[in-house]
Amino acid sequence: MHALRTQRIGWYTIDWANSAFSTSVITVFLGPYLTSVAQSMAINNVISPFGIDMHVGSWFSFCISMSVLAQVLVLPIVGALVDRTHHKRMMLGVTTAMGASATMGLFACTPELGNYILGGVLFIAANICFGASVVVANAFLNDIASLEERDAVSSRGWALGYLGGAVLLAVHLVWYTAAPGSVTVRSILLSVGLWWALWTVVPLILLRDPSPGQREPSVALRTPFVQAWTTFRQAMRSPHTARFMIAYIAFNEAVQTVISQASVFGSIELGLGLDVLTQAILLVQVVAIGGSLGFAELARRTTTKVALTASLIGWVMVILASFFWVQSATQFLILAGCIALVLGGTQALSRSLFSTMIPAGREAEYFAFYELSDKGTSWIGPLLFGIALSLTQSYRWAILSLLVMLVIGILVLVRVDTKKAVAESQRPFEPV
Repeated sequence: MHALRTQRIGWYTIDWANSAFSTSVITVFLGPYLTSVAQSMAINNVISPFGIDMHVGSWFSFCISMSVLAQVLVLPIVGALVDRTHHKRMMLGVTTAMGASATMGLFACTPELGNYILGGVLFIAANICFGASVVVANAFLNDIASLEERDAVSSRGWALGYLGGAVLLAVHLVWYTAAPGSVTVRSILLSVGLWWALWTVVPLILLRDPSPGQREPSVALRTPFVQAWTTFRQAMRSPHTARFMIAYIAFNEAVQTVISQASVFGSIELGLGLDVLTQAILLVQVVAIGGSLGFAELARRTTTKVALTASLIGWVMVILASFFWVQSATQFLILAGCIALVLGGTQALSRSLFSTMIPAGREAEYFAFYELSDKGTSWIGPLLFGIALSLTQSYRWAILSLLVMLVIGILVLVRVDTKKAVAESQRPFEPV
């Protein structure tokens, strides 16, 4: 029992270590900074990376899109390799080292040199490795927690991740406020890479690779490419697992789009300044800790599916509030707090519920497809949002349109029989 508790501490530390990449790099500092570096090479706000003309403001979005597209190709391969070799710790170390090194390399991206292409390539590499490291980290969940413990363990991991991201982001904001400028931003990016790499030493020491599970020889000898495709088809042959994935894609699209567009809604629709938006980001990171733990307790008292559905109903209320109620900075911050509460529950419980549907020995492969359901379809929600915005010229109506995806997700989720999904995961793996 003591050894298991020690491994869980190591696993929680993974979220603590890598969350700073999402908060400080992607959400706050890199986008504006990389755009400013590209601006130094722009002519009439146009740059031409690799001979392709684009508006300077599109460069960071282009890099995000390329990194997501690459993850669609890379993550299933990583999952298959992890499950074939069983070297989870080694793969966690490799993906983290590569991602953290690329993040630290962003220090070399400067407006004076105008090397925005180098910055973009390094970010793409870092984001691919970040996604791969998350797949490997999630694959440990089934090794360190029984079915009954998954909600609590997953929620503690998310909670510590939110805390880690909030702590380092607060330090970075104080740092930047004291000495604004490109050197400070570059140093912040360097510090994120160091934080990510150094804290990951803890799980590499405390976690243990599981013993190889039982696997059909014909499956074990397949290449990672073929094995990834086989696993996907096998998952789709499990009706309730497939149904959960459809539900997750639908409601997660709505959730992620609300998160990504919240700052735009605040700045354009409400006219809020960067100070309020930054406060909202920090508020989300802190309050989401309580949301994760609170919904885990609700899941313990009811069921995981009931608690997850409750969090999604909370999202419905958030969207309705943004349409009918939010008018001021104070109301926007209250809304951010509400988002944080339901966000923590949605993310933690989705992961733990899905973990119960995974056949033994294929954790990384299945979590690779889980991550792709998050990233590989991330154009659906923004597309719906953009169409609604173009038709109505209103950010309120655009956000309200996301209720369609959310309601679809809820309706499909309530039709998932979790007991049958667990039973499906325990069936013999059928060659396809």
